[in-house]
Amino acid sequence: MAAIKTREIYYTAQDGSPLIGYFAAPETDTPVAGVLVAPEWWGRNEYTEQRARELAEHGYAALAMDMYGDKKVTTNSDQAHQWMMQTFEDPDTIVNRATAALNALAAQDEVNVEKLAAIGFCYGGKVVLDLARSNAPLKAVATFHAILSPKAPAQEGQVQAEILVLHGELDSMVTLDDVASFREEMHAAKVEHEVIVFENAKHGFSNPLADERAKANGVDLGYNAEAERKSLAAMYALLDRHLA
Repeated sequence: MAAIKTREIYYTAQDGSPLIGYFAAPETDTPVAGVLVAPEWWGRNEYTEQRARELAEHGYAALAMDMYGDKKVTTNSDQAHQWMMQTFEDPDTIVNRATAALNALAAQDEVNVEKLAAIGFCYGGKVVLDLARSNAPLKAVATFHAILSPKAPAQEGQVQAEILVLHGELDSMVTLDDVASFREEMHAAKVEHEVIVFENAKHGFSNPLADERAKANGVDLGYNAEAERKSLAAMYALLDRHLA
């Protein structure tokens, strides 16, 4: 694993919202590929930062993005839902804040701007999918138990990224019907994509704290170690293929 460095990055969304990203990169003098990390609805928490550090250890520069402003975080699902819904009030908010994060990532000296990708978890999966649908200069996008419904359906020629969706068979928040609709959307827009469905996996399967959050909030989440391992391996295979 590469030695890494981390720092916070202050940037501003188009609507003026002050955002604080968490940046991690390998200790190297040569610019490397950059990967955005979009958080679950809890906000830019330690889990999101951990994923950014892991990417840096694998040789990528990563920015865990702030979608709520001032790096707000919570472990309460009602609060998380409120903050998430606020970003839906104006249909442009999600893409504008994600674009600001992508620009902040690309502006770092450690980043090769020709090689950019994005990953997202849960709500963050929707964030990076909508960013990809906006014709953002991304080589690859991977999502984990993502909200798949689009701001607006992908249009042919307007998605540059290859998309990988990693989904839990037992996800009650995003159903297999939603997955089928997503596949139809991607086929219609001729987007290169793959969907992997993990057996016996619920929403939140990649997060070791999912069971604890489920119990505390009465929501249907569940950690699945095998699905986490396999989904991360699939993500790194995608990134290595497009960014190496």
